[in-house]
Amino acid sequence: MTTPTMDSGSGMGTGGLLSKAEHAYRWIRERIADHTYEPGHRLVLSQIAGELDTSVVPVREAIRRLEADGLVTFERNVGARVAMVDKDSYVQSMEAVAILEGAATAQALGHLTDEDLAEAEAINTRMRELLDDFDPVEFTRLNHDFHAALFVRCPNVRLRTLVALEWDRLAHLRDSTFSFVPERARESVDEHSRIVGLIRAAASAEEVERVVRAHRAATLHSYQQAETRPTVTPANTATEE
Repeated sequence: MTTPTMDSGSGMGTGGLLSKAEHAYRWIRERIADHTYEPGHRLVLSQIAGELDTSVVPVREAIRRLEADGLVTFERNVGARVAMVDKDSYVQSMEAVAILEGAATAQALGHLTDEDLAEAEAINTRMRELLDDFDPVEFTRLNHDFHAALFVRCPNVRLRTLVALEWDRLAHLRDSTFSFVPERARESVDEHSRIVGLIRAAASAEEVERVVRAHRAATLHSYQQAETRPTVTPANTATEE
């Protein structure tokens, strides 16, 4: 399953300079997503330009776009850096994904095929198989593939682009939410089955959107609950002698 990508034409034209800027944008963004460039990493324009065999002009344009995406920050006398991990930003991106994925899945309903649904079910089966020997990173990858299978046929290209952008932000902020809340994984797989069941039963777009949104919101709620749990230390686990 191919994960949706940003619209290659977003904010770009067809000239040589702009195509180089688009290439630089994608190149840098991929390295932020896979943590080659960790949070706080300084982005030296001349160095990146040298690696891409281009001038600094398209790299500067790419950095501006990444700053607008929230993936890069720019400080006077310091320059561009990969944005630091921010818990509030993570929560906001999870909330955005819940809304955007719900809408994209609802819009895709009239375009999904039996093969699409069978693919989603097969992915969810692989996720269920991981529960006994849990790998949160692989589980997260499959989770993305599952949702992509259900909204990849959404006719609104801009909406698909926005989902992909928020996915990139989440990948930057957390390798895997399920690393923090592994107990949420089994519930997530069960909810996936319910979503596909609703689609197969020809549920309304409003119902599917509501359930997909609630599904994502439940994962965020589990994460927020985990964040509030007290840290277990010898001091607070000791018993009186």
